[in-house]
Amino acid sequence: MNEAPLIRPYHPHDKVALLDLLTLLVPTYFAEEEIADFKDYLDQKIELYFVAERQGKILAAGGINFESDKGLGKLSWDFVHPDEQGKGVGKKLLTYRIDLLKGMSDMRSISVRTSQLAYLFYQKHGFELVEIQKDYWAPGLDLYAMVYREVFDKTAK
Repeated sequence: MNEAPLIRPYHPHDKVALLDLLTLLVPTYFAEEEIADFKDYLDQKIELYFVAERQGKILAAGGINFESDKGLGKLSWDFVHPDEQGKGVGKKLLTYRIDLLKGMSDMRSISVRTSQLAYLFYQKHGFELVEIQKDYWAPGLDLYAMVYREVFDKTAK
């Protein structure tokens, strides 16, 4: 059995491996033009980003960005190596980030924007579908906007 993946913060030296991994997911999960968007994200828009690795090989990655008031955590740029899909790596990375967000005192909500190809994964882990936009990411890749169902009531003790 494989050892559990290590989740750690992104380092700039991970960029080439992440771009290679994302390329493996084009065109099934991502459009070709999203590769440039991801480069821009890593260079200029990253807030919190994590990789899951095993024995030095990156298996998955995913980030968190925030609204300006920091009360909304937005899961961003999640993807898992094709050979690792369905093996728990994505779940571990998702749970890691949800737990991190739950621990933030001003967090009120978590959202994710995904596609019809991955929304069932998020639904299974507590997210609710709130909007669909056809052909949003690219022709045939629809936007599925989702929010985490758990209520964040930081006033209750």
